[in-house]
Amino acid sequence: MIRRLSILLALAPALAGAQSALPAQSSKAGTSVSAPSTWKIDPTHSELSFTIRHMVSKVRGQFDAWSGTIIADPADWNTASVEVVAQTSSIDTNNERRDADLRSDNHFDADANPTVTFRSTKVSRFAGDSVTVAGNLTMHGITQPVVLRGHLNGITGAPGKRRAGFEAEATINRKDFNMTWNRIVEGSSMVGDEVRIEVDIAAVEQPQ
Repeated sequence: MIRRLSILLALAPALAGAQSALPAQSSKAGTSVSAPSTWKIDPTHSELSFTIRHMVSKVRGQFDAWSGTIIADPADWNTASVEVVAQTSSIDTNNERRDADLRSDNHFDADANPTVTFRSTKVSRFAGDSVTVAGNLTMHGITQPVVLRGHLNGITGAPGKRRAGFEAEATINRKDFNMTWNRIVEGSSMVGDEVRIEVDIAAVEQPQ
């Protein structure tokens, strides 16, 4: 289960598109560059969160330790790539007892599976600054395809040290990752199967 990977991650298109990949959005592009740029996710201004049903309510959690890198060539979206890595031991739902259970072999089995990773396979951008990032999510030792859909919030700053903002989300089924623990309470399952993943990202362009 993963706070606000809907990658991990779709920031790659945001960065690439911001360099005038789409003429209709050139007003948001800023100054273009001719070579791929590397962008690092700023963890102090970013959030990787998840939401899952717990009985008749919802529980929100996040990973406190995670990082990401985007490499984007504004002239060729097909070459854009993004990678995000979250430390499973850093899971945080504001309840230590629940967090300990999530780190146990009932769920993430953090000792055997210390990370959750997302690696993109295809980046696409559409009118209105909407984006999708398809990729492979590896969690609990199992890799499954996931598509994140989101929106570029903007880019600011001078070339070489620009900042970009992006938000995206996806919904996964935890059983696809062999995370099947549950308990029947008062005639219904305690934990839902669908997990909503949300990312709010601020990324900083690295000097070339």
